[in-house]
Amino acid sequence: MDVKYDKIGVDYNLTRKPDKYLTEQLLYHLKPIKSGTYLDIGCGTGNYTNELQKNGFQFIGIDPSKQMLEEARLKNNEIDWKMGSVENMGLPENFVDGIIASLTIHHWTDLKIGFSELNKVLKPNGRIVIFTSTPKQMKGYWLNHYFPKMLSDSIIQMPTLKHVKTAMKSSQVEFLGTDTYFVKPDLQDQFLYCGKQNPELYFDDQIRHGISSFSSLANRTEVEQGLIKLRKDIDSGKINDIMKSYENNFGDYLYVIGKKISR
Repeated sequence: MDVKYDKIGVDYNLTRKPDKYLTEQLLYHLKPIKSGTYLDIGCGTGNYTNELQKNGFQFIGIDPSKQMLEEARLKNNEIDWKMGSVENMGLPENFVDGIIASLTIHHWTDLKIGFSELNKVLKPNGRIVIFTSTPKQMKGYWLNHYFPKMLSDSIIQMPTLKHVKTAMKSSQVEFLGTDTYFVKPDLQDQFLYCGKQNPELYFDDQIRHGISSFSSLANRTEVEQGLIKLRKDIDSGKINDIMKSYENNFGDYLYVIGKKISR
């Protein structure tokens, strides 16, 4: 994973910026306190780590990519940036008051191990907030119509909500609930489904470079052909029918909220 994201990390911040609404939602679900210490696991270039710290909360950012962490340090060298993974964080037990993980749990080698390790470093009653997308949600992306193999490869990586809940339970993490997120037109963080309402975004090379599905998983021929088909459908207006056919109430992404069970 670190090699892939070392490559993506170059110019990653040009398109992957912290979104104001998503930041507010992370704060709402995490419920941090000013005196606490919090962890962003799989922090990448630290967009949300830095944004949350700017809100007055102390954060640690951990990521396996050296390139990503170098970009993160340029944002804020007062944050404790550490190279590591959910399986090897290098933190003491009962050390942090809460944890966020944004668009990263599909990279964990084993969900049960991941949640168990997070549980170890988390203080009793500390919260874990996961931002992710489920296979069910991703099957509702209209991108499937233009890039079926890319989406299929992406969906295979994603754990189901049931799998996540089972892993949490086995790791003594109480499942508190979920909150669905529907992509908004003014989304600042241009991840995979950023162009839900604005398909033109996918013609931007920099945006595609910052999305792992396009930059690492995708077959170049499929992307080229899919973009030609997408351009044709935008110009003819057919895209509106395609987008409408994929409308659903599942949400595009999901917050999964849990807390460490106090013993």
